[in-house]
Amino acid sequence: MISLRQHAISIAAIFLALAIGVVMGSGLLSSGLVSGLRDDKADLQTDMENATERNNQLTEQLNSADGFDSAVGGRVVAGSLAQRTVMVVTTPDADPADLDGVNRMIAQAGGSVTGRVSLTDSFVDATGGDRLRTVVNNVIPAGVTLKTGAVDQGSLAGDLLGSVLMLGKETGQPQSSAQEMGLALETLRGAGFVSYDDGAVQPAQVAVVLTGDRDVEDGVSGNRGAVVARFAGALDSRGAGAVLAGRPASAQGNGAVAVARADAALSAALTTIDNIDREAGKITVPLALQEQLNGGAGRYGTGPGTTGVTVGATPA
Repeated sequence: MISLRQHAISIAAIFLALAIGVVMGSGLLSSGLVSGLRDDKADLQTDMENATERNNQLTEQLNSADGFDSAVGGRVVAGSLAQRTVMVVTTPDADPADLDGVNRMIAQAGGSVTGRVSLTDSFVDATGGDRLRTVVNNVIPAGVTLKTGAVDQGSLAGDLLGSVLMLGKETGQPQSSAQEMGLALETLRGAGFVSYDDGAVQPAQVAVVLTGDRDVEDGVSGNRGAVVARFAGALDSRGAGAVLAGRPASAQGNGAVAVARADAALSAALTTIDNIDREAGKITVPLALQEQLNGGAGRYGTGPGTTGVTVGATPA
């Protein structure tokens, strides 16, 4: 007969065996798990190294393409804007390097920049829309009737500035007097909506609205893209043509280029470029302005909804 002491010893032995089994099993499991994780880490490290190498290769190719485009750009655009005048308007997030490149290409194309007007944060901010509309309505030149459909701040301000900054498409003559242009610009500057250099702005045949992608990338674009897109569209309707050019993110989400391309009426008349940070985009500006002068429009670059990388090129 088994005594209580023997029974207790048997139970203790069973629990001891279980404990030893658990410890040994967990050790083996832990070893296997760690080994698997090490293998996964090694695979991920290899994938990252391959991706980095591929990225470096693509960057080198882009830089090489930019170098080539820069070398031949002047010959590509030569004469495309001969004796043509251009107004350049910049938004708050436009990159100075992009502006320098656009000015360079316009000059190499034979065109002349007759003025540059900078839109301020207050101009593109929807919260200042009512105040901007009030200012615009107080400085409409005599003999100029703003379009009835221009009710949002971008369209209204673009229609006003188009009437003072753009030469008439058919006549090639100013649509307002020098005094009226001065009053409109000075009033908008005094209200904090634009900036420009005194005595350095004269009406032009065509316009470039240069934007960036800072607001879109920072996620604070809100309605700014729509304001800029409609402003550019209004400028286009007042003169012989306009181009809205921005960086890649401007063609995404609420970016100005994306808004313009999504609007059938704007897209049919206003040319958009989404790779102004690359040399190819800068070359496209004078070619697109020439196309505008001839009555055409396009969507150029590498982003969504493009009709080609540049004028005359077919989509990839």
